[in-house]
Amino acid sequence: MKKFLDIFIWALLIVLTINLFTGSDEVKEKQLSGKINIETTEKSYTIPPVVGLKVMNNSTWSITLNNCNDISLHHAGQKVDLVQNECNDITVESWTESVINFSDDYNSFFEAGQYNFEYALNDKRYIASFDVEHRGSISKLFSAVFYAPIFNLFVFLITTLGNSLGWAILAITVVIRIVLLWPQHKMMVSQKKLQAIQPKIKKIQEENKGNQQAIGMKLMELYKTEKVNPMGSCGFLLIQMPILLVIYNIILSIKDPSNFFHIYDFQSWFDIASIDFTFFGMDLLQSGGLTGAALAVTVALIQFTQVKLSLAGKKVEKKDIVLEKKKWANDYSAMMPDPEMMNKFMLYWMPAMVAVFTFTLIAWVGLYWGMSTLFMVFQQLFVNKILKK
Repeated sequence: MKKFLDIFIWALLIVLTINLFTGSDEVKEKQLSGKINIETTEKSYTIPPVVGLKVMNNSTWSITLNNCNDISLHHAGQKVDLVQNECNDITVESWTESVINFSDDYNSFFEAGQYNFEYALNDKRYIASFDVEHRGSISKLFSAVFYAPIFNLFVFLITTLGNSLGWAILAITVVIRIVLLWPQHKMMVSQKKLQAIQPKIKKIQEENKGNQQAIGMKLMELYKTEKVNPMGSCGFLLIQMPILLVIYNIILSIKDPSNFFHIYDFQSWFDIASIDFTFFGMDLLQSGGLTGAALAVTVALIQFTQVKLSLAGKKVEKKDIVLEKKKWANDYSAMMPDPEMMNKFMLYWMPAMVAVFTFTLIAWVGLYWGMSTLFMVFQQLFVNKILKK
């Protein structure tokens, strides 16, 4: 009996040993089955899409796949060729996930419809479906009117100015300021005229205190007589904001190959890798540091100069301030800010805030803001000289 048990135990050990070495692949396949999943970073993209494929490994084993050979793309029942600049083996450790970026393949997704990524592992197929849609009419219009022209202007300036992003930013700032020269000139003139009629405005408020309707009507008559538009700066801001947003988005995504969707044919040879992102030792896509601090101080000083010039000749005497809160405690005008305090805020606090923003945001924003404000300094000098005549 003892001999029989010994034989049984030895046989069992042999079987377990064989299974340990020869059956590991089968065990691994069973453990992987149902625990590997793939999905795209978005369920729906708009043309041109920047597609990312997320590989999730919730098994106890690591998996390795090649972004060129192990993943295929299908659309409308046909296999779509993927163009990857670099083929790499990607290892996804157990209980982790990895995202494969297909931004180089933006040309593969120009047709709207449903697409499928397929990945095969141990005779099992994993599928990630996603949709590609055409952009809406507003998006197309915005791209045609703002994004594409400014992006191509950027590309032209970069290639013309030695592939330097810094010089291109300065140049495009000047170009945009020249384009906006007339509306901004009108805004500055309007602001100066508004400053000049402040005593008349205060007189109307004083004579009609408590009667907001009368104040409003008489102010409108005054603006019409003096040819002043109190909302003159709003129109300029409405024009400037889309341009600033486009520039911001272009530079943030300057390395994104999908931007080539917007490039004009005569510049299709442009190579993103050739762009120089440094400017006088400053990385334009980074923030902070000594160079960031120097840039912040410079931009703040330029901003201070511009505000100082815009307030030139505007003196607010105590006797001219109609808003005496003791006297007008119940009047709506008592809630209005003290003009003297507003001037101090604009002169000192605004440059300080600009310095903080310049230091904390990526450097190119400060470079753009500084150049734009410097242009406004010269423009303000011109306006002040005209209005003195």
